[in-house]
Amino acid sequence: MQSGIQVLLILMAVAAFLGVVFEELIHVNKAKVVLFFGALSWVALFVAAPDEAFRLQVQAALNHNITDIASLWLFLLATMTFVAYLNKKGLIENIIYSILPARITERKLLFLTGLFCFVFSSIADNITATLVSVALVLSLKLEIRKTLRFVTLVVFAVNSGGVAMITGDVTTLMIFLAGKVEITHLLLLSLPALMAVMLLAGLLSVGLSGEVMIEKSGMKTIRGVDEVIGIIFLLTIVATILGSLLFGIPPVLTFLTGLAVMFLIARFFNEDIENDPILEYIRAIEFETLLFFLGVLLLVGMLQFIGVLQGFTALYELVPVPVANFLMGLLSALIDNVPLTAALLKSDLEMSIAEWMGLTYAVGVGGSLLIIGSAAGIVAMSKVPGLTFMTYMRSFGLLLAAFAFGFLAVYGLGLLVQG
Repeated sequence: MQSGIQVLLILMAVAAFLGVVFEELIHVNKAKVVLFFGALSWVALFVAAPDEAFRLQVQAALNHNITDIASLWLFLLATMTFVAYLNKKGLIENIIYSILPARITERKLLFLTGLFCFVFSSIADNITATLVSVALVLSLKLEIRKTLRFVTLVVFAVNSGGVAMITGDVTTLMIFLAGKVEITHLLLLSLPALMAVMLLAGLLSVGLSGEVMIEKSGMKTIRGVDEVIGIIFLLTIVATILGSLLFGIPPVLTFLTGLAVMFLIARFFNEDIENDPILEYIRAIEFETLLFFLGVLLLVGMLQFIGVLQGFTALYELVPVPVANFLMGLLSALIDNVPLTAALLKSDLEMSIAEWMGLTYAVGVGGSLLIIGSAAGIVAMSKVPGLTFMTYMRSFGLLLAAFAFGFLAVYGLGLLVQG
């Protein structure tokens, strides 16, 4: 391939990622920018192909890329539809309010918030977990200084909880689908990840001494069909874990089966009616997120095809693998962790189980260090008045300490696992 075309394609990728970083300045949605350059880059590859043989290579690479994207898309579609339904029916809010007491100290509430965010994001997508958690924090009507502490913990805890389950974080799902870690490794990873969240909660709780009154007047009436669908959701998660562990069933297949059962149950309970059709909840999910992932993975697939991703592995030749993984976590605070993870996976790095576990934690949680480094942070910034890049940076030292502790704990546990 001509070097001029390679430079043009690299510039397209750079322009797309700059569009993500400066989304607030250019006022163009990052999903639109990335999807445009992702699709255009492959069009350019076909047009610039010197002969038919090369064009067939491009077609084969695109087919492989689309297959990977489709698997990820369908999995997210199923999980997000479940959560959209349960959130709309009020089941999630009711669970939150039923757990919390009417009166609680601010320090205890901070720890409970971190625990809830960690658990919830393990079974739901990070965006939904953040939206629900931020709504809960704002309902407390705390002063802005204390609200920012709670929201900082929310962002870190959501990313930490999601990294421990394939249903909670896209990068974890990508690493799992690539066969680098097993379900059992991820379940073990959740313990040090939770410890890091509790460490950050302890650091952020210094100086909190007041009490909070929990307003529970907004609880909704939950119908039998909603409870049944909630149980189906939980059973689908369990079936995904067991099916993958025992029979090697792809997670996307199990979740699509669970989604189909959800639709049939709604029909059985006569809930699939004109004014509230069950299929409409597919429209309620964050398609912006799905389109963003589509564009990103198209770009990364293109970069893999033209052979420029080797640069991501150069760091692994300069420093020990654990150090490189930690630095990749820091880098994920500036570069979206989805393309970063995809690039590392497509570069075919050779690492041990402990090192892959460390990388899984690093790229999943490292985005918490900056407010623009993760979807959770961006969602929180759009919902919380007073939460800006600079106000979030005030907690950078605490976030870095918790992140470093979690990374070392995960890597140490991985060494024990691999024996």
